[in-house]
Amino acid sequence: MKRTIWRTLLMLLFLAPMWTLGQGVIKGIIVDSNNGNPLIGAAVVVEGTTIGTSTSVDGSFNFKVPIGKHVIKFSYVGYLDFEKNVEVTGDVDFGTIKLSPSLVDIEEVLVTASFVRDRTTPVAVSTIEPKVIVEKLGNKEFPEILKITPSVYATRTGGGFGDSRIYLRGFDSNNIGVLINGIPVNDMENGKVYWSNWAGLSDVTANQQVQRGLGASKLALSSVGGTINIVTKSTDAQKGGSYYYGFGNDGYRKQNFTVSTGLMENGWAVTVSGGYTTGNGYVQATNFEGYSYFANISKKINEKHTITFNAFGAPQWHNQRNNKHTIQEFRDNPNGIKWNSDFGYRNGQIYTTGYAYNFYHKPQMSLNHYWKLNDNSMLTTQIYASLATGGGRRVYGQNSTWLSRQFPSGLPYDVTALTKEGYYDYDWVIQQNAAAMNGSTCIIANAVNDHQWYGALSTFTTNIESLKLTAGFDGRFYNGVHAYKIDDLLGGKYFLDNKNINRPASQPLYKGDYVNYHYLGQVLWLGLFAQGEYIKDNYSGFLSMAIASNNYRRVDYFQYEPGNRASAWHDFLPWNVKVGFNYKVYGEHNVFVNGGYIKRAPIFSNSFLNNTNTFNDGVKYERIITAELGYNYASRIFNVKVNLFHTQWLDKGLVKSLSGQTANILGINALHQGVEVEGVVKPISKLDIRGMFSWGDYRWSDDVNFKLYNDNQELIGTYNAYIKNVHVGNSAQVSAAVSCNYEVLPKLKIGADVNWYAKNYADFDPTTRTTPDSKQDAWRMPNYYTIDLDANYRFKIGNLNATLYGNVNNLLNTEYIADATDGANHDEFTSYVFFGFGRTWSTGLRINF
Repeated sequence: MKRTIWRTLLMLLFLAPMWTLGQGVIKGIIVDSNNGNPLIGAAVVVEGTTIGTSTSVDGSFNFKVPIGKHVIKFSYVGYLDFEKNVEVTGDVDFGTIKLSPSLVDIEEVLVTASFVRDRTTPVAVSTIEPKVIVEKLGNKEFPEILKITPSVYATRTGGGFGDSRIYLRGFDSNNIGVLINGIPVNDMENGKVYWSNWAGLSDVTANQQVQRGLGASKLALSSVGGTINIVTKSTDAQKGGSYYYGFGNDGYRKQNFTVSTGLMENGWAVTVSGGYTTGNGYVQATNFEGYSYFANISKKINEKHTITFNAFGAPQWHNQRNNKHTIQEFRDNPNGIKWNSDFGYRNGQIYTTGYAYNFYHKPQMSLNHYWKLNDNSMLTTQIYASLATGGGRRVYGQNSTWLSRQFPSGLPYDVTALTKEGYYDYDWVIQQNAAAMNGSTCIIANAVNDHQWYGALSTFTTNIESLKLTAGFDGRFYNGVHAYKIDDLLGGKYFLDNKNINRPASQPLYKGDYVNYHYLGQVLWLGLFAQGEYIKDNYSGFLSMAIASNNYRRVDYFQYEPGNRASAWHDFLPWNVKVGFNYKVYGEHNVFVNGGYIKRAPIFSNSFLNNTNTFNDGVKYERIITAELGYNYASRIFNVKVNLFHTQWLDKGLVKSLSGQTANILGINALHQGVEVEGVVKPISKLDIRGMFSWGDYRWSDDVNFKLYNDNQELIGTYNAYIKNVHVGNSAQVSAAVSCNYEVLPKLKIGADVNWYAKNYADFDPTTRTTPDSKQDAWRMPNYYTIDLDANYRFKIGNLNATLYGNVNNLLNTEYIADATDGANHDEFTSYVFFGFGRTWSTGLRINF
């Protein structure tokens, strides 16, 4: 036996040199064919075998291959596969392998959308690779895919479908510029982004980039905290398609399909995608139903001209949870953290009350022309439109408290109609209305928020040796329709309302009639922008400027007679200037610095007092002064970025309605500063580890005073708001994350993400801090962490490629508070909260054909 073992060992030692001689090393670098960026984690395999590797953080690969003739296949999600025949007789250096995006003319779209090249443009940027969205999103909300990005805090608030929110460097979505295919989508009146309007966006996203701070967008955007750039799928360069079916916790179901003709010989190409999602919701009574659609039609006229038409949207309805409660109230309720106090049952079906139901459809269409004037110059022009319709449920009438709770406590009024189980008692309200002599006194109305939005965006880019010049025009017109429209009389025969001076107060009103208010918010925007970028091998810099004429007008159909309904146009002149410089120190290090000044117009609602046409003469421009210093290090297996930022936000305005009164708060200042670190390491070909840490200090800088007006715009008094040094609420100011992804077996990949949040303070109302005793900081919520797992397995079904996905979010079922409103004593006993989601899961199968 011993002789056999020794003979075997001697044979292995003898054959080892022969095996070494029977192998060769293949190496090279894989980059994006358009911009030269390295593709991290791209697959390199010997076709028909399990021999292969994936690229490191600099896009390089290196692995051993047996002597002989082989076909080497290069692949990466979002790019066309590429094959190369090779005869291995020794070591082979492929040099630079350029993979082309799987979308037609994607480079032109990325230029228009202000996508930047890392380590060249001097801004803090994180790019979300397409494969990360595919593998890790599961049934999470779209903003949650950004959780591993520094200084990002995303939650699902009340838990309704599409109700997620995102903070970036302590700024909410009002102050984060969001671009889809280069087109701004922030609400023209208040700057907000309602993610439920884009519930199907994750299904059609091809590229996503978060530019923190100044960002690289040339438009005059509300990008105080940063810019989120999203590029949707264009026309697929390859013929084919895919079908996806998935399911998950609480009745979650999702189906999606995509089909493309590819780029045909006649220059035409068509891609169509559609989806359907439904579920009961993790939170009690938050069931939902949503559709999504996407279409792209392209015509490549010749080498210089391409025309594309895009259309996409996501019609949906979903029930919501509006009211927060104290921690103890959640503890005492049988439904625990899933408790929803904002619904009852009608005819055996869930029926939510005011601020707890939303329906919306916001289709966006664009016609795009890409004109390559010559090898150095390009002109892109986009004409777009968005015709949105929808709104949210409201309770209205003199007895609206029958179906309402107090804000912000969530406690019922003495007259709130509740069943013994604590649900809203719609049957009792219907009985009262039916018996009333003067019609319903408590009705259901829809707060309509329709709009028509038209825009044109034209960008000219030219390269003169090392100088890249960009200039363009940004024009937009927005007409927002705001009204209450009767939806349900709740058992009564009619409804009386005295808010419209142009009709008798005794006029009976029925379903479909307007009540409470009806007005238009109109915004006209005419902007110009220009940027010069100088790029050399070792350094680069840019200077960017933008200016716009921002005009507001309000048209009121209820409070003013015909001929006097429209206010005058009120013109603002916002502008900004940005400058940055990047220097590459040797090959692995680079540093950058940038700074900017933004002067922006106040939002629409702050410009008019108490929902009237009365202009707020005291309203001010908001001013932002920001600076940033960054350092990047990149090697074959390790990449790290460090940023320091300092942002002053001056003269923020706030007009707040308070039970018929209006608080006009002007001159609010804030300071946001911090440090961010993110990196990726790929110690072996099958493993990559990504991580980030961010520390911030976001707080209000000064106490302010405000004026309080009654319904007739008469001054009640002037009050102080003691907010100096109070921290900005509902945005974790310290966060960290680690994401590990490992290919444990050929075609089987698993991943784990750990997110940790700290220094998160409750939001607060400045009008409640009117005495020196209220100077205390807002309640600081407990720190918490979550662990998410994902896995995917690639296999064949006949001749079709298929992938099976699985995701488990909050694996340990950690109980944590995600959002809070400060209480009277600024502590955990008096503050009102939403808990985050516990453990959730989803799985799905995608088949490509």
